[in-house]
Amino acid sequence: MDGAGKLLGLGVGPGDPELLTIKAARLLRGAQVVAWFAKSGKTGHARRIADGYLAPDAEELRFTYPYTTEFPKRSDEYRDAMAAFYDDAAERIAAALDDRRDVALLCEGDPLFYGSFMYMHDRLAARYAIEIVPGVTAMAACWSRAGLPMTRGDDCLSVLAGTLDEDTLARRLKSADAAVIMKVGRHLGKVRRALDRAGLSDRAVYVENGSTPDERIVRLPDMPTDDSPYFSLVLVPTGRATS
Repeated sequence: MDGAGKLLGLGVGPGDPELLTIKAARLLRGAQVVAWFAKSGKTGHARRIADGYLAPDAEELRFTYPYTTEFPKRSDEYRDAMAAFYDDAAERIAAALDDRRDVALLCEGDPLFYGSFMYMHDRLAARYAIEIVPGVTAMAACWSRAGLPMTRGDDCLSVLAGTLDEDTLARRLKSADAAVIMKVGRHLGKVRRALDRAGLSDRAVYVENGSTPDERIVRLPDMPTDDSPYFSLVLVPTGRATS
């Protein structure tokens, strides 16, 4: 660790470049190496957000995911391929750190909230100095853009993954004061059914590409299709009346 560079986990926010924090922008401008994850054939959401903040002479490391959609969580093929992918990414970052260069790893939203940065942290934290800069989460940006007060008083907010099975989603939604359903994407139809079963559909608001020029905000019952992109979520604000 002595003499090596520092790994910077920089939360770049949900999409609007102006939601990048002052600290993240400062560190990004000074980073000698900038790394990010992206799907095959895509620029990468985090890289687009950070475009105007990179130093002109920064080296760039792109890590392309081996899959564009998730296999079942218990799939040995998916688990093994992703583990090998993250191992390789960690070693490429380590090579730059060993060369005494700081590496800024761009993270959509917040680095420690459903992000690939955590897999780099798992692999590198014992070997190198790491600084993490929090970022504006997608859910915070989306409920701000939708103008939805999410929790009041002693309400508890539940954050759920749309990848859960329908029965689990419905059960957890029934006990929630307010909820955010992340990772909606191709699971929107299942999410709709779970919300119907929980009696919460009328309160649900669908947001895709929040804080970007392609933003779409609509009451879930008014959403005409189940065709939902990766960057989408569902907000269920509190049912508690205003005081």
